[in-house]
Amino acid sequence: MHYDFDTITERRGTNAIKFDLAKRRGKPEDALPLWVADMDFPTAPEILEELHKKVNHGIFGYSACDESFFEAVKKWQKEEHNFDFERREVVTTPGVVFAISCAVRAFSKEGEGVIIQPPVYYPFKNMVEKNGRVVVENPLFEKDGKWHINFDDLEQKIEESKARLLIFCSPHNPVGRVWTKEELLRVAQICEKHNVIVFSDEIHNDFVIPPNQHTVFSTISPWAAEHSVVSTAASKTFNLAGLQFSVNFIKNPTIRAQFRTELDKTGYDEPSIMGLVATKAAYEFGKPWLNALRSHLNENLTFLRSFLKEKLPFVRLIEPEGTYLIWLDFSKCGKSDEEIEEIILKKAKLWLDRGTMFGKEGAFYQRINIATPKKILEDALTRLATAFS
Repeated sequence: MHYDFDTITERRGTNAIKFDLAKRRGKPEDALPLWVADMDFPTAPEILEELHKKVNHGIFGYSACDESFFEAVKKWQKEEHNFDFERREVVTTPGVVFAISCAVRAFSKEGEGVIIQPPVYYPFKNMVEKNGRVVVENPLFEKDGKWHINFDDLEQKIEESKARLLIFCSPHNPVGRVWTKEELLRVAQICEKHNVIVFSDEIHNDFVIPPNQHTVFSTISPWAAEHSVVSTAASKTFNLAGLQFSVNFIKNPTIRAQFRTELDKTGYDEPSIMGLVATKAAYEFGKPWLNALRSHLNENLTFLRSFLKEKLPFVRLIEPEGTYLIWLDFSKCGKSDEEIEEIILKKAKLWLDRGTMFGKEGAFYQRINIATPKKILEDALTRLATAFS
């Protein structure tokens, strides 16, 4: 089947935060948005077909995951990520950020430290602070165009703060790293030494650029399997974020019970029926569409790489190992971080994610979402080139 990633779909006026909240967020209403991590394509037609069947059935009552759902998830995780699990280990939530909030309450106390690794997806910090905990930062560092974990600092921060929870991003958003088995093992060894539970956000795990390979954190060692929560969803992979559905794998029954206790306190009980249907359909029928999408994203990345080299040579591309969120370094353009943001927003009329929203380490960086038709990406890059010329 031919899948269309080139037709531009009008998203304004559809309650899309990516397009419809510009004025509310203090952005120009005519700014082209390539910021938040959703895609500008309809989801796979195979998923839409299953959703239409549910709509035509017409009843949207309380729902639960059945055996066929678990088999679909199990098959996908095994084939795509060499990961196996038992049904009892699965806990569904309305999203990964929701799950992070539950984990913060389950595995730390008010006033205690929780470790994050900036520059990182900003809800990590928000969920720690809004739940009355203290953010403990173990910053990543960049060397020769690649970001790395500072393991010595990680261990020091754990010792100093007595933190018992690490919120880990794998693959990493926004720096685009796909952590190696050696890096994951080092994280696990440090956390084992200091009795730190790892919440591993693996929502971008289906977007890994060869020869890189994603490794599920809980598979890295027997200790990691028993002391982690691995959280993922079909939402980034198949553009389903608005359906509010994610899957968490928790092997250890004690840790799982602690997590469920906090989940129950929120009043969340039955999962979203449309999220459930879409996720099952994605994992059963979505692979051909995903393969075509990956090809399109690779073409967009190739175009971005060549455009920067030719028209914006002072903008440094941090070569991504995964995700469709690209990390761009503007530090050589001779402007302050504030001036760069002003030029992009007011002159280029382009809405990107400013690097500092992910932490102070993101100064002079901008994050751009390339999961869009090529014409839109070309328009965005042309605006950038014109604004900085």
